[in-house]
Amino acid sequence: MKTAAMRCTMIAASLTVAGAAAGADLVVHPQEWPRPAPALPADARLEARIDALLERMTPAEKIGQLIQANIGSITPDDLRHYPLGSVLNGADFAPGNDKLASPGEWLKLADRFYEASAGAPHALPVLWATDAVHGDNNIPGATIFPHNIGLGAARDPALLRRIGAITALEVRVTGLDWTFAPSVAVVRDARWGRTYESYGENPRLVAECGAALVEGLQGRAGTREFLDAAHVLATAKHFIGDGGTGGHDEGDNTAAEAELRDVDAAGHVAAIAAGVQTVMASFSSWQGAKMHGNRALLTEVLKQRMGFDGLVIGDWDGHAQLPGCTSASCAPAVNAGIDVLMAPESWRPLFVNMLAQANSGEIPAARLEDAVRRVLRVKLRAHLTEEGPPSSRPYAGHFELLASPVHRAVARQAVRESLVLLKNERELLPLKPRARVLVTGDGADSVQRQCGGWTIDWQGRQPSEAIRPAESIYAGIRAAVTAAGGRADLSPGGEFSVRPDVAIVVFGERPYAEGAGDVASLVDPDERRDVTLLERLHAQGIPVVAVLLSGRPLSIEAELALSDSFVAAWLPGAEGGGVADVLFRARDGTLAHDFRGRLPLAWPRTPAAGGAAPAGPLFPYGYGLRYIVKR
Repeated sequence: MKTAAMRCTMIAASLTVAGAAAGADLVVHPQEWPRPAPALPADARLEARIDALLERMTPAEKIGQLIQANIGSITPDDLRHYPLGSVLNGADFAPGNDKLASPGEWLKLADRFYEASAGAPHALPVLWATDAVHGDNNIPGATIFPHNIGLGAARDPALLRRIGAITALEVRVTGLDWTFAPSVAVVRDARWGRTYESYGENPRLVAECGAALVEGLQGRAGTREFLDAAHVLATAKHFIGDGGTGGHDEGDNTAAEAELRDVDAAGHVAAIAAGVQTVMASFSSWQGAKMHGNRALLTEVLKQRMGFDGLVIGDWDGHAQLPGCTSASCAPAVNAGIDVLMAPESWRPLFVNMLAQANSGEIPAARLEDAVRRVLRVKLRAHLTEEGPPSSRPYAGHFELLASPVHRAVARQAVRESLVLLKNERELLPLKPRARVLVTGDGADSVQRQCGGWTIDWQGRQPSEAIRPAESIYAGIRAAVTAAGGRADLSPGGEFSVRPDVAIVVFGERPYAEGAGDVASLVDPDERRDVTLLERLHAQGIPVVAVLLSGRPLSIEAELALSDSFVAAWLPGAEGGGVADVLFRARDGTLAHDFRGRLPLAWPRTPAAGGAAPAGPLFPYGYGLRYIVKR
């Protein structure tokens, strides 16, 4: 595959970006971009199998492989008439349009899609993709891990590999093949609503974390575990630069090419080196040119210079944002290098139009063949033609693996490692568990608030009761304190009849996801209420431990001043007991767990400074206290 086009890239001085504004003087220099070593060796036998498949596929079957539909608009029977290559469950879609559908219903529907797609003469089994971004988070009953921003704070690649492997296994239990994870965006402005999907602001940190999760999800490239029955396809997203759009989702990254290459591309380079098989294009633009139409970056840089030989998928109707395109027609996106168009609802007219565009040459034959070859390569590497129906695969239907004790223990470890201690006056922490503890704040007993967006549904608005099994932060504190002979009382408003020894106040952001999470200021809308609670406790002379639940740094100077100890807990997921593990000593008085987390991005000093501020940050990148324990 790396033939004439690759050689041309080596000698090209620069390439004009397709789709840039008329008259723009925008160029890229592919020869100056990284070239990671191939994760997998050339495989002549695999390519011969692809050749054989291509020879007997009809034009319609080829076009079908390049379209992905949402399960909310397609039925298994549709695949008997439209040979699409993949489906996805959008963030608010589930079997029977029931977000609380049982794991068994997911597996049954996966079987139906497989059987319909595999029944045609030359058809290939359909791939089913899902946004399993912090565990298999669309499935009620699955393990829910901390979001990426917390895992970036933990800085533990081995833990990330375990999380990836557990997530992959639980996805396999429900019969699915592919996850749209990890995000390898390098966030530069915390006002961006997807900040928590990033591992942080440091390109090296993002690269290390992203590569580790890819290896966990897919298995290590070049070993027997790679894409075996316990692993799934991973996706590096979003190519490229969505973390540098000034806090605006789907915005414009105006960085110079060198910054785009050295900062924004770092996670993608590492993911490719780890063998990632799919890359998702960004909704965002670079220097005014939409990424879905950016041939220079998608083809000349990603595929040819970086040697990525998997498939590039578009985001949700992202092709429709290109000039002259609609959701039902967009040859320019295919010609720019998008191999699979995500067309959630418009897949029928898109299929008809793409077939006509291929027949007319608007989509050149070579581009069509290359795109289909990439899809087939990924499907064959994933053993899709050999595995049989989803329910027949080794781990399918083993629902006891979902949130098993071992998996939940890893999630709890991830919570412990992600916590960042920002303040600890008079060494208030660690607390003695044999005490009277007041647990307050509206986040104290809310699993929903702990988990945040992309949990059961897109914006994370399902009630806490829907996220099970789980343990709220209060429940974890109560268990630790009660076991040691103390008492923990829950009072969301901070009232008490007997004076507590200490108050733990849990507060922070309400759930959100992309788009809805963009803010103009880092002041939380509920800040006045939280500060009032802290002021009342402070005035009564009660020692206060503040625990902030958030997907990003927030304006906290008032809260810091009113607290004796302050913990950034990020969005820790369903295992709130991990917070108590670190806040309290063990029952025998020893220190069971110290703080390990360090800030994955600088904490801005002013609410409107989502990125760097002239006055410097309130806390720098890498900041995080440890306990000082007197012997």
